[in-house]
Amino acid sequence: GWGVLLFVLVLVALAFLVQTAVHYLVHPKRPSRGAAFTPKLGLISEGLQVFCVFVATAVMALIEKRSVLAYGYQGTARAARFFFGLVWGFVAISALVLTLWKAGLLGFDGQLLHGELVWRYAAEWGVVFLLVGLFEESLLRGYLQFTLTRGIGFWWGALLLSFVFGFGHGSNPGESPVGLFAAGAIGLVFCLSLWYTGSLWWAVGFHAAWDWGESYFYGTSDSGMVAQGHLLGEHPAGKLLWSGGATGPE
Repeated sequence: GWGVLLFVLVLVALAFLVQTAVHYLVHPKRPSRGAAFTPKLGLISEGLQVFCVFVATAVMALIEKRSVLAYGYQGTARAARFFFGLVWGFVAISALVLTLWKAGLLGFDGQLLHGELVWRYAAEWGVVFLLVGLFEESLLRGYLQFTLTRGIGFWWGALLLSFVFGFGHGSNPGESPVGLFAAGAIGLVFCLSLWYTGSLWWAVGFHAAWDWGESYFYGTSDSGMVAQGHLLGEHPAGKLLWSGGATGPE
């Protein structure tokens, strides 16, 4: 319990310091409901969050005399785990979008990007969503999952942190109750992958590729946010419960 509390305190203190510095130096604005989310904003915000969680984890690793990679980033076949996570993440979002399209719950408006912009935005969003995967997996299934496993067992920790994962998505503009439940459910899937593979590499790859496919490639909303510079245009159709509406297919 003390390890969890100290990790949270260090992380909150770091986040406060970073947020204060960024506020006075950059004056960023959080996108409102329906507003486009830019790669620049994503790189800055997600990069800073990865920095904060990495430093907090490093502090705890120093205190506990462990490698900073001990909290989810060791294990075997790490490159292969990450690669197949990428593959299955894109396959999964593609299967969902295909199902919605065949059911008449999603319509496509054609290709929106052409030429050099296709590759530029693909690369930029690829980096952003890799940072998203690293941040969210490290935050809730890294040090915290490792430490809760020692205290209350793996699956009780997984249930608790998956609830927190779902609840935390409530701050996203345009999120819905069904979307929050889905986020908590995928959190359990990521915990299952950690339990099965012994590392977070598959989860990071899946997480990054799912978000990239959803936001950039298919151009759907992601928790109510639309990526600036997405390849395909689309619009939800039919009942909100089944199409996801402005929240997005997830």
